[in-house]
Amino acid sequence: MATSTRLLLLLLLGQRWLGAGAEREAAVCAGTACYTAHWNKLSAGEAQNHCSRNGGNLATVKTEEEARHVQRALAQLLQLEAPPAARTGKFWIGLQREKGKCLDPSLPLKGFSWMGGGENTSYANWYKELKHSCISKRCVSLVLDLSLTPLTGHLPKWAEGPCGSPSSPGSNIEGFVCKFSFKGMCRPLALGGPGHVNYTTPFQATSSSLDAVPFASVANVACGDGRESGHHYFLCKEKAPDVFDWGSSGPLCVSPKYGCDFNNGGCQQDCFEGGDGSFRCGCRPGFRLLDDLVTCASRNPCSSSPCGGAATCVPGPLGKNYMCRCPPGYQLDSTQQDCVDVDECQDSPCAQECVNTPGGFHCQCWVGYEPGGAGEGACRDMDECAPGRSPCAQGCTNTDGSFFCSCEEGYVLAGDDGTQCKDVDECEGRVCDSLCFNVQGSFRCGCLPGWELAPDGVSCTMGATTLGPPAGPPQGDGTGDKEGNLVPSATMSSPTRDPEGTSKVAPTVSRPSLPPDAPITPAPPKTLAPSGPPGVWMEPSTHHPSATTGHRESMGGDFVAKQSDDGTDGQKLLLFYILGTVVAILLLLALALGLLVYRKRRAKREEIKEKKPQSATDSYAWVPERAESRAMENQYR
Repeated sequence: MATSTRLLLLLLLGQRWLGAGAEREAAVCAGTACYTAHWNKLSAGEAQNHCSRNGGNLATVKTEEEARHVQRALAQLLQLEAPPAARTGKFWIGLQREKGKCLDPSLPLKGFSWMGGGENTSYANWYKELKHSCISKRCVSLVLDLSLTPLTGHLPKWAEGPCGSPSSPGSNIEGFVCKFSFKGMCRPLALGGPGHVNYTTPFQATSSSLDAVPFASVANVACGDGRESGHHYFLCKEKAPDVFDWGSSGPLCVSPKYGCDFNNGGCQQDCFEGGDGSFRCGCRPGFRLLDDLVTCASRNPCSSSPCGGAATCVPGPLGKNYMCRCPPGYQLDSTQQDCVDVDECQDSPCAQECVNTPGGFHCQCWVGYEPGGAGEGACRDMDECAPGRSPCAQGCTNTDGSFFCSCEEGYVLAGDDGTQCKDVDECEGRVCDSLCFNVQGSFRCGCLPGWELAPDGVSCTMGATTLGPPAGPPQGDGTGDKEGNLVPSATMSSPTRDPEGTSKVAPTVSRPSLPPDAPITPAPPKTLAPSGPPGVWMEPSTHHPSATTGHRESMGGDFVAKQSDDGTDGQKLLLFYILGTVVAILLLLALALGLLVYRKRRAKREEIKEKKPQSATDSYAWVPERAESRAMENQYR
């Protein structure tokens, strides 16, 4: 009791100290918070200091409902003192972004945060696009059209800019809005007769019209119609947990002169008059009168819907208490009046993947699995290789939760996902001794004229050789196999002799016919090794397991190599060709050697002739030598 009295005296002294020079401000209280709007050209930092001195902060606007409370406070401020001219003004709120923190366009608050902490709320009402600046602190203000009194229409927009300084608060800054939070509120006092109520709040704001009065506020009640008056002081205090009351009983400023005619006698619901001019308050069915003898409360504590969200209110015994219950999949939060979702996936109820949903959950299977199996939520392997489902071009092998593709012999995996197959060009590896024909999934070997394919299907031996199937129906001497397929072969005629006894050979070679898309790759020449009789050379070869003799099928067509029945004649003819070639080469060499010797001798003679020395006597002719006669004696002797 002593503490309450001292607090009341301090508030009264503070009110008298403020006096007539106190700053005029507008205040709106709702829920558990009060909002005050102020005229003052201050920087954002100075405005925050002003709010914090009284126990608050620059206002938050986290929801649309809170934005409407702030709008009401600004409208009251404009009614108390209109601006000198119609223009645009800005009022600071508690949304700021520190220096070095950059804009985040993906968030509703764009990287800004509310002063005093709190979650990154989803509500936003930006005026225009924000600047991508990180080098300075940025603050947010509400943009108002001061020509509208009171404010109507849309809620005030948010604008960001420099936070200002004491000498330069900022462009068009006219004031700021503060917010003060409380643990509870009292109902406004109701008067049963002429009088006036003035509330003084803990944040030093005074008002006579508050929809809710914050905890620890003082009410100064002046009763009378001007000729006589009386003063009463009341303090809003917590009577019980979450129950706030003034501690008064009965209507205030009652007068037998007016009875129930003045403000319903100050009663919340019913007013009943007595015979002597007195009256009392009553409540309607389903409600009960509280201790203040003025206010009515429902006998069902759930009538005021104290539980929020999905919670259901359950009345307690005698209608004095209640409790909130949540539906399956939810649980009560810390306030015990609202529900939050339960994350059932924390208990791992699913065999593989668990997805939490509001009020429940559902199971999913991993990639490569499908629902099914013994238990609920069980998953079984999906057979990706099942008929009509396989993504592979050729072979498909199913594995637990996945699969892999394979290709037949002669193909390799291809494609970005490894499900396609492409042909391997075996002829690039030089698998044949002579000619190589690549076909889809395989290859075929062939030989040049005068050679035939060996039984290993890869190397060539001396003899008649076929290069491939003909392009059209059999003609001439073409022969067929037992199945009716044409088996052409390269043949050569046997040597004959003319009347003079000279051997002559008239070779006849049939040209092979190959598939149109089969490339021919001649193998590089290899060193010939002597084999068989002297003077006969054969090309060595190695056996390739993928090449076979006889009939072979391919996408490009059939290629059949058949040895000639007349092997001996072929060898003799080949030997004749070799010897004739050698003789021709020797004759050419002899002719070239003779021509070379002749040219060397001729050049030597010309060289000697050019080098023979000449003298002056070469131009004279010598006479035959005669016998020298005796000289005549000197006649002068």
